Amino acid sequence: MKEKVYKIILNIIDDNDIKIDNLEINESTLLTNDLGLDSFNLAQLTVEIESEFGVDIFENGIISSVGDILNQLK
Repeated sequence: MKEKVYKIILNIIDDNDIKIDNLEINESTLLTNDLGLDSFNLAQLTVEIESEFGVDIFENGIISSVGDILNQLK
């Protein structure tokens, strides 16, 4: 599951030509501050995660980190 989430995030970064120095994704990685995702990218991420896993990732509030996404998928 974690690897699939990471792959979705990396695809969004790649598809939108987001430039990040020293890209390392882990559970504490922040979606906006560390990865530079904007509101459009977050919407893409939401759609892809929800489509892949069938879960509303914002059901329990705001998602700000990769770990937040993984916790919603448990």
